[in-house]
Amino acid sequence: MAFARSFSCEHCGVEVSLDAPGTTHRNHCPSCLWSRHLDRNVPGDRKADCSGGMEPIAVTVRGEGRWVLIHRCTNCGRLRLNKTAGDDNALALMQLAALPLSMPFIPFAADPTPARKPRARKAKAGRGEAQPAGGTTV
Repeated sequence: MAFARSFSCEHCGVEVSLDAPGTTHRNHCPSCLWSRHLDRNVPGDRKADCSGGMEPIAVTVRGEGRWVLIHRCTNCGRLRLNKTAGDDNALALMQLAALPLSMPFIPFAADPTPARKPRARKAKAGRGEAQPAGGTTV
C-alpha cells in the first residue's frame, strides 16, 4: 500500500513534504505552522473524527530545549502539542513566542496611580499675620 509523501496545506496552500528534519510525524505546515486535527491520542494514529483546522496559538519548550507548537482545533477546541521541525518558519515561531509580550494578560500602565491635582491651600490667619480687611479684633 503506497502512501502520499506530501500534503497540501489547507490553510496557506503550500505543498508540504512529510519528510521533515527533527520529527517522524510531520503534521503541520512549515510555512504557516497550521495543522489539521487528525490524531486522537498519539501522534500518527490518524483516528480523530474532527478534521478541523489546528491553529498554532503558542510555543513551549520541553526538555533539552526542544520547541513544541501548541495547536487549538478551530472546530472542537482540543489542544495538541506538536514537535517543531528543522525547516519550520523561524519568523512565525518567534512571533508565536513573542505573542504574550505583545498581549499581556495584565494591562500595564506607565503610572499605576491616577494623577491628582494638588489641592489649593487656604491661608490661615495666625500670630503675627495680617488680619483680613474689614475684620474686627476683640
